[in-house]
Amino acid sequence: MSNQEQVLVVPRKVLEQLGTFQGFCAQVEHYVPTLLAPEHLSFRPRGQVEQDPNFKQLIPYVLFCWRDEQGRPWVFHYRRGSGQGERRLHALRSVGVGGHINPVDTQGQDNWFEAGQRREIEEEVEVGFPYQVRTVGLINDDETPVGRVHLGVVGLAEVPHPQAVRPREKDMLQAGFAPTEQLLQEAHEFETWSQICLRALFEKGGLCSEQAFFPEVK
Repeated sequence: MSNQEQVLVVPRKVLEQLGTFQGFCAQVEHYVPTLLAPEHLSFRPRGQVEQDPNFKQLIPYVLFCWRDEQGRPWVFHYRRGSGQGERRLHALRSVGVGGHINPVDTQGQDNWFEAGQRREIEEEVEVGFPYQVRTVGLINDDETPVGRVHLGVVGLAEVPHPQAVRPREKDMLQAGFAPTEQLLQEAHEFETWSQICLRALFEKGGLCSEQAFFPEVK
């Protein structure tokens, strides 16, 4: 991480005006249009905002999902190596692909967040299939030092087979797909955001626990 890296942020007060929450929130239509409105966004030095809870760094956090012949969801996961972004998350497992939005993502783009999300995905993984990211929720975790200065925008992308997603970054270790029931049993090994996502989306009664939640992918 470079302290001079410029990252996209939104003032915490904007989140507070919409309604602060802890953990996962599926009210996408209520939060996302306002949080990503250009008048609320700015780029600030990462080294500065890492220590300033008055701003939330906006992070795309995309899960890739595949369903087997029985309709069971499997999710792409990996372990963070020492060269992967946030040093406080090194050695922890993750189901999220994504990272900070930078000024380069504004060049010729109307939607900075979507452009940054696509760039981050393409930098981290190779996806051998046309995919669409569906925004399914937000993560706010004010109970950890990392969470206090970040806000996750959770996306879900379904692929037709588990070979469709491969890691590009050498520091994405032990990568592959696993059934969500296994990942839930191993949740204690994952970073906090991944634990929040797995439980909110895939535990019994979770947002993605019903097969009808997913569009058909051929």
